Amino acid sequence: MDARVNRLENSDFEADGGCVRVQGAREHNLKDVSLDIPRNALVVFTGVSGSGKSSLAFGTLYAEAQRRYLESVSPYARRLFHQMAVPEVDSVEGLPPAVALQQQRGSPTTRSSVGSVTTLSNLLRMLYSRAGDYPRNQPLLYAESFSPNTPEGACPNCHGIGRLHEVSERTMVPDDKLSIRDRAVAAWPTAWQGQNLRDILVTLGYDVDKPWRELPKKDRDWILFTDEQPTVPVYAGYTLAETKRALKRKEEPSYQGTFTGARKYVLQTFATTQSAMMKRRVAQFLSSTDCPICHGKRLKPEALAVTFAGMDIAEISRLPLKGLGELLRPYLNRKKKISGNHPEKELVVQRIMEDLLARLEVLLDLGLGYLTPERSTPTLSPGDFSGFAWRPRLDPICSGSSMFWTSRRRDFIRPTPRRCYARSTASRPPATRFSSSSMSWMSCGMRTGWWMSAPVPASTAAKSCTAARYPGS
Repeated sequence: MDARVNRLENSDFEADGGCVRVQGAREHNLKDVSLDIPRNALVVFTGVSGSGKSSLAFGTLYAEAQRRYLESVSPYARRLFHQMAVPEVDSVEGLPPAVALQQQRGSPTTRSSVGSVTTLSNLLRMLYSRAGDYPRNQPLLYAESFSPNTPEGACPNCHGIGRLHEVSERTMVPDDKLSIRDRAVAAWPTAWQGQNLRDILVTLGYDVDKPWRELPKKDRDWILFTDEQPTVPVYAGYTLAETKRALKRKEEPSYQGTFTGARKYVLQTFATTQSAMMKRRVAQFLSSTDCPICHGKRLKPEALAVTFAGMDIAEISRLPLKGLGELLRPYLNRKKKISGNHPEKELVVQRIMEDLLARLEVLLDLGLGYLTPERSTPTLSPGDFSGFAWRPRLDPICSGSSMFWTSRRRDFIRPTPRRCYARSTASRPPATRFSSSSMSWMSCGMRTGWWMSAPVPASTAAKSCTAARYPGS
């Protein structure tokens, strides 16, 4: 992107509250670019890969906004921030505080959910703790008791997971006609590690050449399910008889080997491996069932005994966000009341509902009403997860002058979410502005309002880049 930029008329800027003026931007492949960016508008930088969109939006404007903010905090606090490099630019005028909303994928842990990311779960737990219907003589539970991620709330049988992973002889030994030497124990690792375990069994006195089904049940159970891990001398390639003679003669072994039972190997590998391929391999030997204590709801029985609107907290967390709003909204306008005559609880319900429904409305405006609070974040698309980043910034309590920078991909900007984003931003404070560094915004097809575009000539790596203005947002 070079310095030749056609600007919108100054009268347009003045009508909407001025502009952000950039002089001499040289970050990465920007070549002394100077331009005016309208305020109080949706601004789009479009162009092919390498045209300098992100260098201008993030590397220059956002980085400069962050630098100015960090200058206002103490040096000690400054160390706690991930700081971008100081941008190469002569000057930037009229730049308000900025927030970067990067596209990202969900957290890798299955314990992270839509409810926890959006803080809806926190409010639901408080609602159940303070205003839930308790069984007779059951003491009050704190909000932590309604979370499967805390010791106070997690089911002790499944540790708050909701499911039990177990192995059986049938899954680990699919063909009992084979011998151990012929890899009857399919759950064991392949290659040298599996051979090592078979050689250890020879040292321990097991017949690895006999068909699995002919081994005594006591021996089969020990090989598969023991938690013992004996370390013994290994004579690689020896038969059972040769190994016995070597032990009797106290021959020097090939090495010392440590045995691991098949179940222990499978469960340990499944829980700790960083390899997706290894995880898939051992997963085929696992059987997964709902926890018989919590029935997949992840909480202790005493927490599940508390209800609101006739549902326990696990059941209400399985409702789509749209359905959750429809269920709870009558309690805000008092068309529905909680059971019994409890003025204190009524006040608690009103306070919690105001906050909870305000947060829900923003998520519904963003087109996320089909998700459930219990939905695990690793199952979300990058676009849906990054959509949550907008929620706190678009919260109705937000006010004042802010600039938002986001990078979106075309596979995220689908028709329904696009309209929802436009609707959400339409009710934000007029000083709130948005900017994007993706071609997808230009092709998003918003019908409300009108577009005015100013062409930005290409750098050596690009054909064109356009800054577009959308006054209707």
